[in-house]
Amino acid sequence: MTNHNINNERIKRKYFTFMKEAKRHSEASIDCIAKAISRFETYNKFKPFNDFHFNQAVGFKNKLLTQKSLKTGENLSKSTINGTCNHLKVFFQWLAQQSGYKSRFNYTDADYFNLSEKDTRIAGAKRKKPVATLEQITHVLNGMASNTDIEKRNRALMAFTLLTGARDSAIASLRIKHVDLTTGSVFQDAREVKTKFSKTFTTYFFPVGELPIQILTEWMEHLKTELLFSHDDPLFPKTKVANTKDKKFSACGVLKEHWATANPIREVFKRAFEKAGIQYFNPHSFRDTLVRIGEQLCQSPEEFKAWSQNLGHAGVLTTLYSYGDVPDYRQAELIKKLNQPRKDQGTDIEALIEAKIMKMMGK
Repeated sequence: MTNHNINNERIKRKYFTFMKEAKRHSEASIDCIAKAISRFETYNKFKPFNDFHFNQAVGFKNKLLTQKSLKTGENLSKSTINGTCNHLKVFFQWLAQQSGYKSRFNYTDADYFNLSEKDTRIAGAKRKKPVATLEQITHVLNGMASNTDIEKRNRALMAFTLLTGARDSAIASLRIKHVDLTTGSVFQDAREVKTKFSKTFTTYFFPVGELPIQILTEWMEHLKTELLFSHDDPLFPKTKVANTKDKKFSACGVLKEHWATANPIREVFKRAFEKAGIQYFNPHSFRDTLVRIGEQLCQSPEEFKAWSQNLGHAGVLTTLYSYGDVPDYRQAELIKKLNQPRKDQGTDIEALIEAKIMKMMGK
């Protein structure tokens, strides 16, 4: 059975190069695009792309809407289907402008990959997600062992994530020199750290209590004095695995090497939460926790702007839209509060509103 088409492979390579070099997409994004195109090719029995007809798009779209997920056994989510179809739409729009293809089908034929308005709204709907409280995370930290090098590292890993809200890919690539305990800051240097959009910025420790700072301080001291790590060595080194006397491979310390991916970090979090008897919260969700804390602590627009900037966001709206959902209990409190007499808004809030209006007017 045919499982590829040589001409398709050539044009796909050209497209992937275009998306990487011209559109500046990451490898992860290109992998998603490649997966979407591969799905379509499998459905279409690897027919040449220059034989594309809009009926193929319609048939593929309908197939996805009834397809089951291998993981859950349920229908594919609307967001997955929408993402796949959007990748294909952009691909065939590009293809319609290439020599050898533009005479075979129209640019607008790619629009047949669009989902219905209803399905598109469902795919883009924001769903409430559970967010760990500071008390829950502190409870997990208190319950984590810290006897071996690996246990010390794992505990410091969670403490650091709470202190900084750093993304797991950045954490996996950080070096000791990037952390300054004196100023309580982390320099996320995109030249060496895998930050989102390769952005370089400084994060100062969030006010989440003394325990995380104490854990991180003890870990860094242990790295330097006991394990003899240098400033250029990883802050959270990968696990050393060796063959034991009973001829089994097992963890036996840490190496002076970075983790290749962030998967081990997520596993550390999963085991820690399970052991504490609390539902699993992944490392990225700690950013939601920090936003919730910031919404309670910040007393002015300037303070929340600083809080947002500390998370690596260029604008406050990114923080509010991506992480700022109001929890149900707080939503109820705020709505009930509206029934009470209003107090005068602070001058800072008034200034913010005025500034927003002036910006919208282009002044």
